[in-house]
Amino acid sequence: MGYTTLRSAAALWVSVLLATAGLSATPIFAQEVAKPTALKLSVAVGPAFALGKGAGIWAKLVAERSNGAIPVDLHPGATLAQRDPDREFAALRDGAADLAVGSTLHWSVQVNELAVIGLPWLAPERNELTALATGAMQERLFAAITRAGAIPLALAPLDHRAIATRASAVRTTDDLRGQKVRITSSRFLIDFYAALGALPIATSFADAANQFRAGTLDAQEAPVATLAAIRIDSLGLRHVTLWDAVAELAIFAVNRTVWEKWTLEQRELVRVAALDAARELATLATAEHDAALATLKSRDVGLMRLTGSGRAAFAAAARSVYDRWAGVAGEELVRAAESAVAAAKSAP
Repeated sequence: MGYTTLRSAAALWVSVLLATAGLSATPIFAQEVAKPTALKLSVAVGPAFALGKGAGIWAKLVAERSNGAIPVDLHPGATLAQRDPDREFAALRDGAADLAVGSTLHWSVQVNELAVIGLPWLAPERNELTALATGAMQERLFAAITRAGAIPLALAPLDHRAIATRASAVRTTDDLRGQKVRITSSRFLIDFYAALGALPIATSFADAANQFRAGTLDAQEAPVATLAAIRIDSLGLRHVTLWDAVAELAIFAVNRTVWEKWTLEQRELVRVAALDAARELATLATAEHDAALATLKSRDVGLMRLTGSGRAAFAAAARSVYDRWAGVAGEELVRAAESAVAAAKSAP
């Protein structure tokens, strides 16, 4: 009997034995279960910032608590939204991203109601901003996001934006008149600074850095963590005014199609993970703010905080912007937000 005949006979006996045992002759590697496809989580910043860390925490919790059944890949820098945070909600809604952690300032481009959070001096204190992220206000904001096409799961307070200047701190509205202020691209911020007599300019950081060094730009607005990270002192900006004018909340949300494919148990796992990550993000945002102030102070950058009367004077000057964007967000929602802030002010 030749070798080929022996090999065929052996194969036949293996098949007979497997069939007798009720087993398949399919190779073992073909029976391996395919690994689940990782979900894409979008966030505008990297893990050097609290918002990016919060997104990373959510991704890690979901993967761990599902025992790897729901893996998540982080995509920082808004890379799933053409590197434009203003497009991030649209990317989530349309499926370019499966999950996202974004800012109310940027997402208000597609979800008008979110503009309520940034209304000038609506919620200048931390506890007032927290009030906008909880209770009835949270339910209203969630309803707006759901109508716009995504599934919101959690909110977290971020920082108030500040302004850094060259010659002196901003103390009165006169200090801003004619000042060229570099801003992130935002219709709201353009309106806000223009109303205060400034000249808002949206440009890349590389271009802005050159203009600051050439003395053709006068100020930079951003959260204090960003001001510290971009080394405003090296750009000739020696003063920061903490005026608590424009606030932001972080939003944890899921693409609707992805959400509807999950079981109830999977939805609850992802939702609870988002709530836990949002609580950590709130703590991280506060720590980030304090650390950035310490860093700026160590670099001999002057820090000036407006008094209550100082805020009131600026708020009066920006009232037209408040009213215009209240109309965009919805008057009923704005009144509810004002009531939530008033309750927070009177709380012991």
